[in-house]
Amino acid sequence: MKIAVIGQIHEAGLKVLERENFYMLEIDNVDENNLKKKLQDVDGIVLRTAKLNANVLSECSKLKIIVRHGVGYDNVDLEYLNQHNIILGITSSSNAVSVAEHVLTVFLYLTKNIHLSHNLTKDGKFENKSDLPNFFELYKKNILILGFGRIGQEVAKRCLGFETNVYVCDPFVDDQYILDKKCIPIDKDEGFKIADYITVHLPLNTSTKNLISSNEFSLFKKNLILINTARGGIINEEALFNALKQKKIAGAGLDVFENEPPSNNHPLFDLDNIILSPHNSALTLECRKRMAVESCETVSYFLNKNEKLNINNIVNKKILK
Repeated sequence: MKIAVIGQIHEAGLKVLERENFYMLEIDNVDENNLKKKLQDVDGIVLRTAKLNANVLSECSKLKIIVRHGVGYDNVDLEYLNQHNIILGITSSSNAVSVAEHVLTVFLYLTKNIHLSHNLTKDGKFENKSDLPNFFELYKKNILILGFGRIGQEVAKRCLGFETNVYVCDPFVDDQYILDKKCIPIDKDEGFKIADYITVHLPLNTSTKNLISSNEFSLFKKNLILINTARGGIINEEALFNALKQKKIAGAGLDVFENEPPSNNHPLFDLDNIILSPHNSALTLECRKRMAVESCETVSYFLNKNEKLNINNIVNKKILK
């Protein structure tokens, strides 16, 4: 059987496919016409960030499974896959720790104003430390986690270690389960009113698009720090820019953007109360290796009908036979 790997992955994943004696096709040119030509006879695909729309997928006459090297899958036409009984997988257990650590890093960076202390010291102004703006503790602050899947739960564990009050809004998770994790279930708008920190861990869909926009910013505390490591578009970027520029909230951290890459003259780039990263919060070396192995194993286990297949990695379970 033939497996296409679209985009570069850690060699540990490639070795999984080699051990199973798959014919492996590595594709770096993600132009639509090239994909149409190269994918015609593949049985499985390991996919990084390239887009697989219906035009491309319609050329894949033998395709049985696609596995995303990650957890988001908005770059794949899921409706087409469902209509043609093609499985979609994700790496459900690989990236949660890396993203959670990134969230806490941004919390602390913005709360402590580390960069200002660093610059003052380097500039020979050690004795002028009283000129620095106030900085704060995480201790006893209110953290609101939007979405309590794998990543949200890992964030919660780390926030509890700082003795914060961890609130969770996720209508798809039972309140008792949230309580069992030592967190507090809360309605979204109530959470918005009391939160000192908000971190977003939701998929992008019609119900979450612009979930946080101008109306929501009017509910927030002025000391709020808002983080999005999930998907661009959940926070309206124009409303975020206005809130930060007008000091309606204290700061923000974005690892994701509505359009990626963002334009070079993006308005958010001119602000000093935001920290930005290029959608790489999950891309620690350890996580890249885990995602490569997990994505390739999922392809292999599915095609070989191996009982080791992790059903939790399958998005469209209803078409499993």
